[in-house]
Amino acid sequence: MQYLIPFTRQVCRKLVSIRDGETKLAQTVHCSDGSSHLSETLDNAKASGVRFAILGIGEDIGPRANLGRGGATDAFESAMAQFLNLQSNRFLSGNECMVLGQIQTDDLQLGEEADADALRSNVELLDDRVITIASQVISAGLEPIVIGGGHNNAYGLLMSVKHCLNKKVAAVNLDPHSDFRPREGRHSGNGFSYAAASGALGYYHVLGMHELKNSEETLEQLSTFGGHWHTLQSIWIRREITLKSALDEIVTRLNDSQLPVALELDLDAIINMPSSASTTAGIPLLDALHYVSTIARNTPCTYLHLAEAAPSCHVAGIAAGYRETGQSISELIYAYIQGRMQAQQIG
Repeated sequence: MQYLIPFTRQVCRKLVSIRDGETKLAQTVHCSDGSSHLSETLDNAKASGVRFAILGIGEDIGPRANLGRGGATDAFESAMAQFLNLQSNRFLSGNECMVLGQIQTDDLQLGEEADADALRSNVELLDDRVITIASQVISAGLEPIVIGGGHNNAYGLLMSVKHCLNKKVAAVNLDPHSDFRPREGRHSGNGFSYAAASGALGYYHVLGMHELKNSEETLEQLSTFGGHWHTLQSIWIRREITLKSALDEIVTRLNDSQLPVALELDLDAIINMPSSASTTAGIPLLDALHYVSTIARNTPCTYLHLAEAAPSCHVAGIAAGYRETGQSISELIYAYIQGRMQAQQIG
């Protein structure tokens, strides 16, 4: 499995505390055997009833290439330590899920002395790996749930959907930043502008965009593309529009596009979430969960991408960061899975 570090049953069991009379998700989810080719592993998972493939990308070269801080390397581990200890029951058995593993990034990580050009070159190499692996997951008929790393990885995911379905993608992104910055070399701030230039992005809507965290040049580029947005200030501060109304509009626009949907969420949108650009003026986690659930339930989603969580950036230390990011991401994963399963029942 080139560039994929498999998540084996042995690794899975090390994370779980088993109790008599209980069944944890770690005991029911599918894992890689570590030996098969990726395509064979995915085909077997699909044949066994798996619908969702959880994939980690532990890197911070994207945020650092955007002149931001590092730390977005451990979100997958923190999430799995929490998610796999949740109960398998009538609401979620776990049989629908496979924890696939992590994309190899150690050889791309660079030291603190690395300049922006070197980091951006390595982000391009990471793009190729994301496209290679995500394309195989999508081609096998599974929905990727991608955790960790910078928001630069949205580019590879969007390109994967375009490659597999031969259609442009309609993306919605809960994020204070539009990530539509100039194409000055790949980094976490321009994944969507590169995807637009590459013909992968057909429609783009930013929810919760902060009015003062996007340059005029970026806003002009986004407007020229035809992008749409609802700002943080218009919904949560000035209360000019309700979150429900905004989501209703987004769902309508996504469905009217008749394109496959990419569901994106930058964890730094959530108040005080440990991330590469954490904010005190963020949205509640419950609203982020409602966003994921609503889009997953009402549009033809192809994947969920949870980017930028950085457990080591927690003000109380890495242990607290692991707990908070792990619990938050676990709830977001469940909101997506439940929404997609409800969509299938409705359909």
